[in-house]
Amino acid sequence: MLLADIHLLGPRFGHWFDKLRREWQMYRTFQTAMSLHNPQAVFILGDIFDEGYHCSDQDFNNYIKRFYSLFYVPENTKLYIVIGNHDIGFHYGIRPALKERFSKAFNVSSVEMVTMKGNIFILVSSMALHGDNCFLCKPAEEKLKQTSHLLKCSRNQGEGDDCKKYKTLPQYSPPIFLQHFPLYRPSDSHCKDIDAAPSNIINEPFREFWDCLSRGSTNKVLSLLEPRAAFSGHTHHGCFTVHREQIPEWTIPSFSWRNKNDPSFILAAFAPDTYKVTKCYMPKESTVISIYVAGIVLIMLWMYFSRHRFLRGVFYKDK
Repeated sequence: MLLADIHLLGPRFGHWFDKLRREWQMYRTFQTAMSLHNPQAVFILGDIFDEGYHCSDQDFNNYIKRFYSLFYVPENTKLYIVIGNHDIGFHYGIRPALKERFSKAFNVSSVEMVTMKGNIFILVSSMALHGDNCFLCKPAEEKLKQTSHLLKCSRNQGEGDDCKKYKTLPQYSPPIFLQHFPLYRPSDSHCKDIDAAPSNIINEPFREFWDCLSRGSTNKVLSLLEPRAAFSGHTHHGCFTVHREQIPEWTIPSFSWRNKNDPSFILAAFAPDTYKVTKCYMPKESTVISIYVAGIVLIMLWMYFSRHRFLRGVFYKDK
């Protein structure tokens, strides 16, 4: 199961009623999906928190408790988190303390490799892909190169002197690439998904390092990892893109009704030589509100006519 952009509201900009309503909706949806589909792993592709990059340590600890109370998973399900810009800030606003706080809380790093039943997943912090040798980017780039070398050794079954330093190698399969930002694309104008961006913004040009990765970072990642598929979030809207004519990317909409009238998430089945991806659409909030309004109107009409009949009965009885 893959989802993105939960955006749990914070103490500064989150109204208590908005928190109550949105978090209840997400809680019921997530736990219902867990019960119905029982996924072996859940990947959340960043922006877990709405104010993670500027909240106090106390508020951050409260954030963590709320997250695990809403998005808890059974013991047999693995939960993986990808770092988002609202979790620690955009690249130039990230302080080491913010990065370390989030990494320690969720046991994540800027670049991670997860192996599961012969499948390889590469989880990367998008904010660490600026390529400017900052405290975040330089270690991430080195780790990406090491991961690329490990994958090549795995594909070649350990042949080569420089592969002998690895005591064990994973079973090779082209990796699945997971991050918060989409890979570079000019805009969402090509997106044909039902939950794509609305017409008033779908043609707006994307800003590199802000709305998506840069061209250079995208080319570097695709060349180093040679993924068979990619998944991302960040834009709050759905989109399917093909890179280099063979690498599909699914951009997952926000999981919160606060950001999207028609949220969705993805269920995917992976095997070393194939995969299947299905998008699951959640109820539209406008439909839910319409049902509430219609229900209230029907209840009021029922109360009115019931009272009217009762009063008529009393009147005629007295007469």
